[in-house]
Amino acid sequence: MLGIYAIQKFSSLDFPNRLSCILWFSGCNMRCPYCYNKDIVFGKKQIEKDEVIEFLKTRVGLLDGVVFTGGEATLYKDIVPFAKKIKNLGFEIKLDTNGINFEVIKELIDKKLVDYIALDFKAPKNKFYEITKNKNYEKFEKTLDFLINSNIKFEVRTTVHTDLLDEEDINEIIKVLKDKGYKGVYYLQNFFDVETLDNLPPQKRKLDTSKLIEFPIELRNF
Repeated sequence: MLGIYAIQKFSSLDFPNRLSCILWFSGCNMRCPYCYNKDIVFGKKQIEKDEVIEFLKTRVGLLDGVVFTGGEATLYKDIVPFAKKIKNLGFEIKLDTNGINFEVIKELIDKKLVDYIALDFKAPKNKFYEITKNKNYEKFEKTLDFLINSNIKFEVRTTVHTDLLDEEDINEIIKVLKDKGYKGVYYLQNFFDVETLDNLPPQKRKLDTSKLIEFPIELRNF
């Protein structure tokens, strides 16, 4: 059964301008080769949601928010009522997502159960299946369009391993973001040289950012 796999009880980095805890949800609908959360992707529920709620009650006034990450948190069937319980305690919620489960994301936004979203733009359309082993680029694109036309705070980010994505691929993503009218910052996250889903070797080189189209970009871990 999918559910909460682990909890990180404090973070000052994962939720912008907020002190938070992180909930790691098991399961994923993608198989990205650079993923370093193998145990979570293939894992099962380890923590009951009631345990999390009891913990959060002890952090009221100490933490600002809760991060839902994974895996892919939107696969959790009780995410909407669970998010409502957390919001009722006064916490803000950040969702890390690959954007495939549009209906769940829309419901969370429509019900004002999420305050910030980090959307992973895994790859341009021509490489989407190669990178993710998921054929639903159009569902991701639907989520991206919805977020751009909504009032929710969100960011778009891509993990870069140059054996998989090169400057041309990143420029294709930038073109999509420009064409759709995305006004935020595009975050490029450099690959962590750790054990991954496909046991990826280290990158042979880092991304040459001088070859990228002009766009508001911030680099992480470069």
